Amino acid sequence: MNSPGSTKERILGAAELLFAQRGFDGASLRQLTAAAGVNLAAVNYHFGSKEKLIEQVFRRRLDALNAQRLAALAKLADDSNRTLEDVLAAYIRPALELSHEGNGALFMRVLARAFAEHDDTLRQFLSENYGHVMRQFTAEFARLLPQLSKEELYWRIDLVTGALTHAMSGFGMIQRKRDVSEETHREQTAQHLIRFAVAGLSHP
Repeated sequence: MNSPGSTKERILGAAELLFAQRGFDGASLRQLTAAAGVNLAAVNYHFGSKEKLIEQVFRRRLDALNAQRLAALAKLADDSNRTLEDVLAAYIRPALELSHEGNGALFMRVLARAFAEHDDTLRQFLSENYGHVMRQFTAEFARLLPQLSKEELYWRIDLVTGALTHAMSGFGMIQRKRDVSEETHREQTAQHLIRFAVAGLSHP
């Protein structure tokens, strides 16, 4: 486990910030080493290459996020009365918690860039390492929504995921009010998003 102030964590933190601001191609290793206060040898020692560094930026956040999602989904497995709201909560709530921890919202901008920049290598990495999580949730959504064709279900899940990413990134018109705590604001966001997703997924 790396301490928050370790060289590796400083590099990851600087990379996350620069990738969010400038994209993967736009952020050079020279800029990254300057921001982290390290030399190029340190980057090569800890990661080997820029591509591996990018992968570790994603692993640092997504490994924990998806472990929490799968644990929440597993808790529902023995509940024969589980609802669409329950499954959506298992998918949405861990993601919103991530977005409110540390630089979680910043990471969501990095994740959005991964899809906006059409990096096939990165997309393949994300699919190979985290695609199984989405498949498990999709199978559960399909069980609860048998009236939807496979194509229609995929369209709707894609749009729900887009709405979640938007909510996590901190963009949008709805901002936390000064007299509302982070926890309350996150709960309000979760409730609105789950209701929105239920309506979108279950509409005839």
